[in-house]
Amino acid sequence: MAINWFPGHMHKARKEIKKVMPQMDLIIEVVDARIPFSSENPLVPSLRGDTPLIKVLNKRDLADPVITEQWLAWLERERGVRAVTLTHNQRQEALGILKLAEEMTPGHDRQKSALRVMILGIPNVGKSTLINTLAGRPAAKTGNEPAVTRAQQAIKLPDNVLLYDTPGFLWPKLSPVQCGYRLAVTGAIRSAVLDFEDVALFEADYLIAHYPELVVNRYGLDETPVDGLALMDAIAVKRRFLGRGGVPDLHKVSEVLLNELRAGTLGRISLETPDMVEQELVEARAREQAEAEEKARKDEQRKKKKR
Repeated sequence: MAINWFPGHMHKARKEIKKVMPQMDLIIEVVDARIPFSSENPLVPSLRGDTPLIKVLNKRDLADPVITEQWLAWLERERGVRAVTLTHNQRQEALGILKLAEEMTPGHDRQKSALRVMILGIPNVGKSTLINTLAGRPAAKTGNEPAVTRAQQAIKLPDNVLLYDTPGFLWPKLSPVQCGYRLAVTGAIRSAVLDFEDVALFEADYLIAHYPELVVNRYGLDETPVDGLALMDAIAVKRRFLGRGGVPDLHKVSEVLLNELRAGTLGRISLETPDMVEQELVEARAREQAEAEEKARKDEQRKKKKR
């Protein structure tokens, strides 16, 4: 199942950001350290041009530290990009982002004009919390759900920095398909538009393949389940999530799996690696090319029939 979520206010935000971005001296993009690729917006490279960019891998404490190091190196391959990690309520680390912003804009005289910084981030990556930490006051509304920020606002920071907050927005088509699932697992897509069991099964399959020891220990299992569905069935038995006739209540299991991963209860887990993403991109491009060729073939057949 392809997962997409692009309501009207996101389309509006995208247009507004495109309009004002050329006026910015620097951009900060906040991503989820567990899914740095899936949570970065593919529209940003084309919108920012040569403007310096700081990638903030937030929620570091929830991500696999070994894989996070791989992502830092991978992200900094792009020209004009610096990548840093951050975790909740680390004010000194957060202020270090402003120091890095100064280093990346050496030609800007703050005595003459404010340093204009735009901060971007998809829903629920912790952008508003970071803004409040930098400002030292509740300057942006926060909430443990996606799409809390709905309009742009300018926030004054110390040392003549003007921070432009923007609504979190996704993009019309989430590709590769796995990106949509990872965003759903981490809570970036509103729950009302999701099939909880489908998303949880994606998570369960991934955990069995990459973090089997964590789930075996967490749920007190005697052996490693063969796949994600077997894991969900085993959790249902252990937690007594059983309906009439002993049928596993997979909806309750799904809520447990999703909530415990999002809260970090399962341990430090990353849902993608650079190698994994590069392979998925190759496969996605091959599928798109095959679909385009098939469409062209059918169009040609229809033309021949009309003749």
